[in-house]
Amino acid sequence: MLKPLFVSSTSACFELVNKNPYYSPSAYKIILNGKQLEKEYDTNVFSLFGLTPSASYTLKTTVDDGEITFSTLTEAGVIDVKSLGARADGVSDDTFFIQTAIDSCPKGGRVLLKAGKYLTRPIELKSDITVELEKGAVLLGDPVEEHYPIIPARMYINGREEVLASWEGDPFDCFKSLVSAYRQSNICVVGEGVIDGNAQNSTWWKTPKGRKIARPRLVFLNKCQNVVFHGITGTNSASWNLHPFFSEKLKFYDVKVECPANAPNTDGLDPESCNGVEIVGCKFSVGDDCCAIKSGKLYMGKTYKTPANNHTLRNNLFRNGHGAITLGSEMAGGVTNLSVSQCVFSHTDRGLRIKTRRGRGKDAIIDGVLFENIKMHNVLTPFVINMYYFCDPDGHTEYVYSRNAKKFPVDDRTPYLGKFAFRNIECTDCECMAGYFDGLVEQPIKEVVLENVSFAFKADAQPHTPAMLENVRKDYCKEGLYVDNVENLVLKNVTFKDVVGEKIIRKNCGKVTQN
Repeated sequence: MLKPLFVSSTSACFELVNKNPYYSPSAYKIILNGKQLEKEYDTNVFSLFGLTPSASYTLKTTVDDGEITFSTLTEAGVIDVKSLGARADGVSDDTFFIQTAIDSCPKGGRVLLKAGKYLTRPIELKSDITVELEKGAVLLGDPVEEHYPIIPARMYINGREEVLASWEGDPFDCFKSLVSAYRQSNICVVGEGVIDGNAQNSTWWKTPKGRKIARPRLVFLNKCQNVVFHGITGTNSASWNLHPFFSEKLKFYDVKVECPANAPNTDGLDPESCNGVEIVGCKFSVGDDCCAIKSGKLYMGKTYKTPANNHTLRNNLFRNGHGAITLGSEMAGGVTNLSVSQCVFSHTDRGLRIKTRRGRGKDAIIDGVLFENIKMHNVLTPFVINMYYFCDPDGHTEYVYSRNAKKFPVDDRTPYLGKFAFRNIECTDCECMAGYFDGLVEQPIKEVVLENVSFAFKADAQPHTPAMLENVRKDYCKEGLYVDNVENLVLKNVTFKDVVGEKIIRKNCGKVTQN
């Protein structure tokens, strides 16, 4: 069965409805208007590009007899940036021509970047347009730091604070992102082209720490609505690749994000205090967390009380990051109603990674988290829930690491972790341990459910540290589930292969149901 996900004037994205994580049961081809296309697909999500605006199509696949019809959107016009003077030679500065095309594009129009390398300084998107990067088109970031304006952390409108720039959960002056949008809506960025931050040829990665001005993102969306990224590849960002901030109704379909494994802080996609983010058919391979769901540190959480809410991740591939899916550690506004399904996690340090600590505040509530139908391969530790994460300047203090509930009782600074369900998950070639669940002594994790979950360890597994906190062993290898300070632990059909020692190491748990 075919499910349409998105249609623009020149592109479309579809999903095969089945239960297989990310990959389809068998390879297949597309039959478009009765003609079989040459390309072969093996994933549940596929895209079509180079379509004609205002045209009708019939579509079927070689693995399904069902046929659907769809029509591309009508557009107000097209502006080819080369027609305005862009050289696309990778050397000439094309910023003026690209920004002029965007600014002059009529509502419902399309800005077109044909094949070529468009060297550019930061550009801004505007409402009600589509930007298309055709196959072979590269939006190439200028490597000179001085060519990136500085965006102040705040401005004030009639005495009201407006946060313009942020870094790791707090208002912070930032270099302007390569592509940005501020309070815009109804934007589409589509195509088989590449947005390349070009950080490998700059100083961004050489001096990542201790900066008074934060490095730019590849894409920064601040307080935007109804934005779609379809098919685009993001790579070589100076820091986080895709960073939506206080935005809503965002869709990322068949997007690829690629950075070297040693590129500092190059998270793939980090929606922060956003509502209604859909990430489907995407592929991540980065130098930090693949996808990090965030909602700010204490100041942002207390001031704006805006959780990360109603996010759906489905049919995605996460490779080579520190965490495949991370919640936090900046989660002071809370994370609610997160669904992750039909995904593949491969060669990441952790699968699910929840990071929080004392000091995130009473609004730092994570609840309603569901992971199901997941395959993890060569993930060092599949599940980590850590409420003693040693981040921030005071991260290594007693306040963060103490297990003395009398000294640090529940107060306005204490985070809360609610219910977590993990169902139908297969973990192969683990190395460190099956899972590490560590709740606060004064505020235990409310509930953890593992149902139909299997763990198998690599024969030549090496020792590792499962989580970033004080006083944790660094030589865990082939060990089971460590569970400490969890009120309700439910284990149904949880199996282990080649575990060294106890399968379940329980400490300070309330009700335990195991069968």
